[in-house]
Amino acid sequence: MITIQKKGNLVIVAIIGEFTLADYHEFEQQVLYKSHFDGKANLLFDWRDMLDYTVDVAWEEIKFMRDHGSEFNRVAVVTDDEWQTWGTWVFNLFVSANVAVFHNYEEAEEWVSENE
Repeated sequence: MITIQKKGNLVIVAIIGEFTLADYHEFEQQVLYKSHFDGKANLLFDWRDMLDYTVDVAWEEIKFMRDHGSEFNRVAVVTDDEWQTWGTWVFNLFVSANVAVFHNYEEAEEWVSENE
């Protein structure tokens, strides 16, 4: 299950349980088509309650970031999972955004919301 909130130029995406391709398409719709930003957007991914993701999600994420990675300013990922942390650093190869991994949600939200 996915929840998506928008606060100005910040998009907060939380995954609960399995991250499916349908969830990922919902994320893409919200970020690319339904939201208009003043400048580049910031993303906050809350993966603390994500149990698993499907292989097609991983592939879609790579394609999305390759095509749209330059459209983001900051990307924060909140997770305690080592595989998700590793995946975030791979994801960082495809974007020009400033990407950081956090264990604490409040610290991630503060960092991703800072003006540069």
